[in-house]
Amino acid sequence: PLSPSREGRGDSVFLGRRHVLAAAGAGLLALVLVPSPARARPSLEEAIRGFAGEAEIRPGRIKFDIPPLVENGNVVGVTVAVDSPMTEADHVRRIGLFNEKNPQGDMVVFHLGPRSGRASVSTRVRLATSQTIVALAEMSDGSVWSAEADVIVTLAACIEDLS
Repeated sequence: PLSPSREGRGDSVFLGRRHVLAAAGAGLLALVLVPSPARARPSLEEAIRGFAGEAEIRPGRIKFDIPPLVENGNVVGVTVAVDSPMTEADHVRRIGLFNEKNPQGDMVVFHLGPRSGRASVSTRVRLATSQTIVALAEMSDGSVWSAEADVIVTLAACIEDLS
């Protein structure tokens, strides 16, 4: 016999709803538990294009100071200076550092303006392994200038799957 709350309904309807709710719950659980595919690391060229857009990238105007041989990739000092008068009419907007083999293609982007006084930045970076490092400078006129350096690292940092 049917219980009072199920009067007028057949057992198959009640069991059907129960199965539908169980299936929906299992579907939601599957959505939560299925890992999303890992995003691929952008190539050096893709990271540079993300910074420069469609602008022509020209060599020059950048003094890039990074040691060519580092013993420990965990702490590598880098200085980038750009030849610019840093006036309202002619100044550096951004300086970016990009790498070939670290887990992320862009290491750092500095935002500057005419009040920065001079177009020079220094920082320390981690390098996963021996690789090419690229410095880019975007000027107030939209031009983009570049310099690159090859760095040999004897003790790597940022160890992950680099393939």
